[in-house]
Amino acid sequence: MKSKLPIRNILIVRMSSMGDVIHQWPAVTDLARAYPDAAIDWVVEEGFAELPRLHPAVRRVIPVALRRWRKSLLADQTHQQWAQFKTDLRACRYDLVLDAQGLIKSAAIAKCTCGPVAGFDRHSIREPLASLAYDRKYAVSKSLHAIERNRRLSASALNYQFEGGIDYGLKVPDLALPWLPETPYAVCLTATSRADKEWSEANWIVLGQKMLALGVRPIFPWGSPNERARAERLAAALPAAIVAPKLSLTEAAALLAQARIVVGVDTGLVHLAAAVAVPTVAIFCASDPELTGIRASGYAVNLGQRGAAPSVDTVWSAVQAGWRE
Repeated sequence: MKSKLPIRNILIVRMSSMGDVIHQWPAVTDLARAYPDAAIDWVVEEGFAELPRLHPAVRRVIPVALRRWRKSLLADQTHQQWAQFKTDLRACRYDLVLDAQGLIKSAAIAKCTCGPVAGFDRHSIREPLASLAYDRKYAVSKSLHAIERNRRLSASALNYQFEGGIDYGLKVPDLALPWLPETPYAVCLTATSRADKEWSEANWIVLGQKMLALGVRPIFPWGSPNERARAERLAAALPAAIVAPKLSLTEAAALLAQARIVVGVDTGLVHLAAAVAVPTVAIFCASDPELTGIRASGYAVNLGQRGAAPSVDTVWSAVQAGWRE
């Protein structure tokens, strides 16, 4: 049996993207079980700051604004905000700082802290130069799923053994969403960061028609004006479908958690759906799900692969097999 380290304060550096942040949650659950008295803080991009707060083991979230600051590097406001960020970062002496992102920028942030820094070794990391910043380095195979890699890195760095299935450990807030229908609904996540990852609108319409025929109303969330326009086009073709209002990530989590099922393309919100334990079907059109597909302890199905999108019939079969009655 491994001997635990004397740990009181831990900092995780995992800034983006949404899916990567979500993939860190099971490792946080493991860590909290191994060190139930430790305080866990988390550095994350400001746009995703709501996500770490959904995990009850996280004490403090420290937002960073690298994406925004790099657009105005010479501005006085940027310098002031960077100085305040470093002050917040150094407000606590950490027994371990874990760079779970493995990039030069995340390693640079980790080195600004007060405490020893750990991360992947140069053969395991996304950007090998980042490993030069670490005091402790660990080998974790790149062939593993991102969630497994995170769990193994955390266990190695903090000298504990993890076991059992994936547990995101979330506490989803019971928010009132007054615009939600009283009838059963399914969330359809049609928006993604790249056009080649999209599933055709014609497919979404056929899928929505099948849902409506069984009394389940499709809901289409969106994040940008273009995504809203797509959602409105789809809803116009599907009487009784709903275009969601603009949602925060916390509201999105509450919406997903109450659905009969979530169907989505390769996007951060489909990983959030799997994390909040709703039955989820993920559609892959331009990427492969082996290393970054959805994983959950409940119903979570990955369909399609790079260059081979799944058919409507394939998706519908997965929906019928998994949705809540």
